Amino acid sequence: MSPRLADRGGSRCLIIALLCLALAAAACGPKAAAPAAPTAPKFPDYVFPEAPMNIGSAAAQQHQQTGWEYLQAGDSRSADREFTAALKQSPDFYPAEAALGYSALSHKDASSAIAHFDRALSRNPQYAPALAGKGDALLSQNHPDQALRAFEAALAAEPNLPGLRSRAEVLRLRTSQQDIATARKASDENRLDDARRAYAEAIAASPDSAFLYRELAAVDRKAGDTASALAHAEQAVKLDPSDARSLMLEAQIYEQQRAWSKAADAYAAANAIEPGDATAAKIDEMHEHAAFESMPVEYKTIAESPAITRAQLAALLGVRLEDLLHRSRATSAAVITDTRGNWAAPWILSVTRAGVMEVFPNHTFQPNAVVHRGDLARAVSQVLTRIEIEKPRLAAKWRDPRPRIPDVSPAHLSYPAVARAISSGVMDTLEGGTFQLNRPVSGAEAMQVVDRLEALAGTK
Repeated sequence: MSPRLADRGGSRCLIIALLCLALAAAACGPKAAAPAAPTAPKFPDYVFPEAPMNIGSAAAQQHQQTGWEYLQAGDSRSADREFTAALKQSPDFYPAEAALGYSALSHKDASSAIAHFDRALSRNPQYAPALAGKGDALLSQNHPDQALRAFEAALAAEPNLPGLRSRAEVLRLRTSQQDIATARKASDENRLDDARRAYAEAIAASPDSAFLYRELAAVDRKAGDTASALAHAEQAVKLDPSDARSLMLEAQIYEQQRAWSKAADAYAAANAIEPGDATAAKIDEMHEHAAFESMPVEYKTIAESPAITRAQLAALLGVRLEDLLHRSRATSAAVITDTRGNWAAPWILSVTRAGVMEVFPNHTFQPNAVVHRGDLARAVSQVLTRIEIEKPRLAAKWRDPRPRIPDVSPAHLSYPAVARAISSGVMDTLEGGTFQLNRPVSGAEAMQVVDRLEALAGTK
């Protein structure tokens, strides 16, 4: 071999040897540091922004995963580098924007975090990890209402996000308590519009809380908005039918609206839960009002009548003393020729059968005739006789009375009835102690007399 060939062969060997050394050195040199595997995630509440199907390249997804490992290890700078690399690989890879939001949130930059989350949500408004992260950022800025809405939107998009539901419940309770305190304070200070707004916000946070609707109904009623008050009271009862306070409020509103039957039912339901004499009395009162409203106009105008008719007196006695008259039926039905079709016919029949009002010898009742004080005294005396049978001790004060009445002598045919009516306290004397037999009876006087008879009979 010639020296020139030998030199050329040696040079080639030297180059090969140097290349091998270089490759070996490169293989043995330092590598890029991988994120340390933490014993526990530094931010366990953060929701990993997983890529939906067909979003981003494989390289972008790998950067995303690596960046998240850096973030959970506490290295947000390396995490940002990886998330940014993911976006460079796939500019539409919005999960990396959400990841950058979490990274910003990790070093308490809520404003930047919200900007990143919003960019992700502009691509996918129902992206749950971005909604959850935005909720965290808003909460750190002390916007609990907005944070709760973001959490609820995240749960609506993905109901099984780990841990988020319990966090939302805690926030909902805290927000609701703040709103309730604000609402109650505003109501106490008579700032009713502020109170109603605060209760509305509390209900939005806790829509199944019956007491919130009840308290809002009370504020509505105080503000004069009866329609809203009733709607909210009815909702409170619907949510909690066992709440006596809601039922009482509902009953009071019905009563205010003169819906007597509904008020009676609501009072009865409240009384079944928390019995009380006052509530029981309210039930009876509502039934009386309901019965009154169903009466003919001739009955409903008795109280305002300057002079009542025999038909009106018969109806008043028949309605208010119904039980006593039913027990005191003394005669069979009399023949009456002038009451057919009369609005008060049923009560005329009742009082004549009980012997409280008379049928005239010509078989007429004369329902349209005006009632005078002498006529009323005779009817009162007949009712007192029926009460005396059931309560003989009570009747002692009006049995055989002899009061002095200037215009009705003891020899007058009406004296016994007038004396009993006055001695019992059911009727009063007039000017100078006179009775005035022929004075027409007003509706107000008749109502007062029947009230007193009811009290003596024990039916009121």
